[in-house]
Amino acid sequence: MTIEDLALTLLPQLGPRSIVQLMEYFGTATTLFARSAAELAEAGIAEPTVRAIRERTTFAAAEAELLKMERYGIRAVAATDADYPPLLAECGDQPHVLFYQGNIAPLAGRTLSVVGTRTMTPYGGRMTNRLIGELGEALPDLSVVSGLAFGVDAEAHQAAIKAGLHTAAFLPSPVSKVTPSSHKQLAEQILASGGALLSEYPSFAVGRGNFYIPRNRLIAGASQGTLVVESPSKGGSLHTADMAWGYQRAVMALPGRVGDRSSEGTNHLIATRRAAMVCSAADIICEVGWDIEARPVQVAAEECGPTLTNDENSLLRCFGEGESLGIDTLVERSGMGVASVNALLVGLEIAGVVRSLPGGRYERV
Repeated sequence: MTIEDLALTLLPQLGPRSIVQLMEYFGTATTLFARSAAELAEAGIAEPTVRAIRERTTFAAAEAELLKMERYGIRAVAATDADYPPLLAECGDQPHVLFYQGNIAPLAGRTLSVVGTRTMTPYGGRMTNRLIGELGEALPDLSVVSGLAFGVDAEAHQAAIKAGLHTAAFLPSPVSKVTPSSHKQLAEQILASGGALLSEYPSFAVGRGNFYIPRNRLIAGASQGTLVVESPSKGGSLHTADMAWGYQRAVMALPGRVGDRSSEGTNHLIATRRAAMVCSAADIICEVGWDIEARPVQVAAEECGPTLTNDENSLLRCFGEGESLGIDTLVERSGMGVASVNALLVGLEIAGVVRSLPGGRYERV
């Protein structure tokens, strides 16, 4: 990262998407600041912003920020750098500069975001620990991403540390001002375990509850899949799931009992096909599509395959080798009604022989 990268992000006239577009046009921030006013205007930059770039109005603030970073042991990486988290770099609204402490290199490997309600139930806590523990045994190189919030987020970080996994927390605040402040000790544990704290906000940024939704896009964008453990009918974790869906990443949800407020959101995600239902680490690995070394498993004869109804078998035969099909195609091939196909798909998903994909499509497992 150069001082030009930092100065660019401090221009109040430019948001993340605008900077992404400018980098596509100019290549680097250094190149952008070296261009004439006429060249900047030709790129479609508004006159006030052209003037701010030419006069380098944010360079003094950038220099001051670099001094604060040194004081707090904070580093920064630009989206044009090789060590920027690669999945986040694919997003059209990624921050041009990420501030961080700790080790971000594992974010270039297998990554799973785990999010959920702040009012986590004992069930949510048990399942978070169980799933991450199982994933740790199967995928010791996994990085667990979350947001350091109360409830599921904190549990996910702690479970990852316990399982010996790398974990990264994206903050809704500057890295130097851990939010929530009561999780400073957890933040220290994350760093001590080899994990990382990250933020798009410089040290002087002050949020009044308006940094959480933008932060959630980073949690969604940095990972190959997002798992929602628990959520009421409304909540930040549902926004994260929507963002992950928009980035065409795997979206998964843990089912809960009907009537449980903490599972209303996750059950709705599953029912509306916005998330795949997962109940084990194996489900998560399958849904994201990770390849792991095959291990011999002893299976009793009666457990070798699910028992399906005649209608379920008929619908299953509609899938060709390697095909992913939408509801309309399944209705056409099976000759069944939409309601019947939807109901049968639920049973096939529970049986583990069909899985849902982004975009409302399905494939045979």
